[in-house]
Amino acid sequence: MSKPHSLATLLATLLIVALISCSSKTYTGSLTDKCVAEYKAAEERFKAGKYWRAKEDLDEILKNCTGTGVIEETHFLLAESHFRLKEWLEARAEYGSFANFFPSSPYAETATYRRAVSAYNLSYKDSRDQSNTTFAIRDFQRFEAEYPNSALLDSARMYLDSLNNRVAENDFQIARLYSRMGEPGAAAIYLKIFLDEFPKSPRQREAIVLLINSYIQMKEFASAKFYLERLRSTYSADERMLVSARRLEEQIASAESSLERRLDRERRRKLKQKDDNS
Repeated sequence: MSKPHSLATLLATLLIVALISCSSKTYTGSLTDKCVAEYKAAEERFKAGKYWRAKEDLDEILKNCTGTGVIEETHFLLAESHFRLKEWLEARAEYGSFANFFPSSPYAETATYRRAVSAYNLSYKDSRDQSNTTFAIRDFQRFEAEYPNSALLDSARMYLDSLNNRVAENDFQIARLYSRMGEPGAAAIYLKIFLDEFPKSPRQREAIVLLINSYIQMKEFASAKFYLERLRSTYSADERMLVSARRLEEQIASAESSLERRLDRERRRKLKQKDDNS
């Protein structure tokens, strides 16, 4: 009866020894050697376009390989994996974290730039959320300040122009909405701010025209004429805009005459009322 039991014990022992042996074959070197090997394997997966698998492996290396000399490269490649997967929120966070932890790294410039690009793509994905656009503008401005001689500076400025146009477009649409709602005063406030803050916006001409119309509606003809002259002087080479300016001038004159006639009738009515009472 004891032989079957002894045989089972022997088989169990052999199985444990085999498992230990297999485990030892999997990894026999130092932790540093292990982490370096794992990083190289993840890097090869990244180069092969297997970004999702590379991302998972790199995340594990970050958790388990502190102090082994591969954390800097691992952290940057993890951010790159998120970027290639278009996981913009995660990419921005990883690039930002990397730039903060490794400001002297040769990858820091690229990380700071791509952090801003990730924020740009977030704002593009949901144009209704202006906070993402604000974050992207700040990120690119930070990049400009930290790397004033970067070869990526021209590209960063193109992104900034695009972002500023998004903010400008949002403000212009608010002004136009107020105008359509019959609130020329509110529209004028937004339009004046828009004209001052976004001089490069392609909406500048429309904004001036809309502002002139707002002042005509409010019967503030001096202000309407002021912006009419601005329209003419700014776009003197644009024949179509000059035609529009002439039409606006006629509208101002017509509105002034109409107001003057109404005021004259009101004065006459009051005088007649006064004579009747006397």
